[in-house]
Amino acid sequence: MNGRVVVPYASDFSGWIDPPADVGEPLAGEQACEVAVVGGGYTGLSAALRLAERGIDVAVLEADFCGWGASSRNSGQLTPTIAGDPQLLATVYRRRARGLVGLADGAVHFTERLIERLGIDCEYEPVGNVSVSLSPGQLRRAEKIARLLAEAGGEVAFVDGREFGLPERFLGGIHERAGGVMNPGMFARGLREALVGTSAKIFERTPVVGIERDARGVVLETQGGRLRAERVVLATNAWTRDLPEAPRRIVSPLWVTLAETEPIDPERIDGCGWTSRAGLYTEHLILESYRLTKRNTIVYGSRNVQAPRGRVGTRRPDAEVVDDLTAAFYGRFPTLTDVKPQSAWGGWIAMTPSWLPVAGEAAPNVFYAVGYNGHGLAQAPYLGSLLADRVAGDDTHEHLAVVWRDRPRFAPNPLFSGPGVKLGWRIDRLTDRVMARSASRGG
Repeated sequence: MNGRVVVPYASDFSGWIDPPADVGEPLAGEQACEVAVVGGGYTGLSAALRLAERGIDVAVLEADFCGWGASSRNSGQLTPTIAGDPQLLATVYRRRARGLVGLADGAVHFTERLIERLGIDCEYEPVGNVSVSLSPGQLRRAEKIARLLAEAGGEVAFVDGREFGLPERFLGGIHERAGGVMNPGMFARGLREALVGTSAKIFERTPVVGIERDARGVVLETQGGRLRAERVVLATNAWTRDLPEAPRRIVSPLWVTLAETEPIDPERIDGCGWTSRAGLYTEHLILESYRLTKRNTIVYGSRNVQAPRGRVGTRRPDAEVVDDLTAAFYGRFPTLTDVKPQSAWGGWIAMTPSWLPVAGEAAPNVFYAVGYNGHGLAQAPYLGSLLADRVAGDDTHEHLAVVWRDRPRFAPNPLFSGPGVKLGWRIDRLTDRVMARSASRGG
């Protein structure tokens, strides 16, 4: 994982969509607005859209183009998962489970309504997702967790893999009925186009290099100018760690790699048993994800994440990581071992010490919503919109209150360091070997 060896079909953007042809102009000179939004991903786009719809003078500052980051690079699985995985929610956060489940389900339904309201064509399929079990032991645990989540109000059900239509190697698991799969790049592009049609000012190719506060508000320094705002929303997710005014240790960035197969005959996919079309993610410490696309391919990812060396920046997938992912794919889909990967890409996600998203006020009039722990496709648009209402003067919504931090103080988390993620990968591989031996003995 030296970051220098890349696969020949790797992209430095995304496999879902091409960059826009109409990238906007950068900020130049001195300008002003009521609210400045830093970051043009799901959080920033939805926050700016909500503010503009409320008649507030809003400006967006994006370092590249809106949708450039993880918003266009993720697996496209719209899930009501929160706290990292269902097991963590059902155990560590059991007392807070009802409020967190309400936030997670509310986020999915908000995003679905947003797609419909804005008329975004993003190939959305409301088929749900399944936290899948690979062993009888995992299956028994999943049944218990599904029961706990259902008691907390979650839209979940325990399913048998054969009855539900999962690939043969997946025995069953927790079906999250809310949500489904989509093309996340098309969704990000749709949000960008919707925002362009409002009164919002959008400055792309405009990285923020400094933030200063004075008696009149907040001044954002960029390479080509200055933007004065009464209030600021930090919607920078994995890049928040390196941003001025961001709370220390608020997020730990991790690079997640995805790959996509060449097109597969639909009959071969049906032959694997995958008739439900639901998205899948495993119960590992560092999950593996699998989902079908409208172009009859399979996108697979995670498993071998990487911590940054220094500041977060642009990178392409490493060959050994893609090889490891592909080996896992062949292990889960043994009848498709002749199917080759045709593209690979990756993006930075933001992990938090609590495994929960966080929102709050970093400094007077500087607000933030970040840290979706790999589940931002639903949570980022929802929390961005709720934070916009809070910044506009509304009372804090009950779902925003669940993750609101009165004090921007965060503990260090060695789990998301380079050694920590390598240890997680080794533990997962040991788990795989134990499950394989158990299966060979019939248990």
